[in-house]
Amino acid sequence: MNKYELTVVVSANVEEEVRLASVEQIKELISRFAGTVTNVDDWGKKRLAYEIQKMKDGFYYFIRFDAEPTCPAEIESRIRIMEPVIRFLCVRDEKK
Repeated sequence: MNKYELTVVVSANVEEEVRLASVEQIKELISRFAGTVTNVDDWGKKRLAYEIQKMKDGFYYFIRFDAEPTCPAEIESRIRIMEPVIRFLCVRDEKK
């Protein structure tokens, strides 16, 4: 199993319940594709580096998980269609 870090930026224009439900949904996706969530860091509301869809702020989440190499592609394809998520990036953690 490989270690991955998923960075998710959720829109600041949605309700708190929707934002938290989106993060829970992502964690469930990781579990569904045989991944194990090891850590979730909530960085809170931050200013975006540039305006995205006329938004200047977003809520940042960093999710670390262990999974097989096919898992990130499956997760990304589902996150891509989630309305509250405005940006995401999944990278393999090279630290051993």
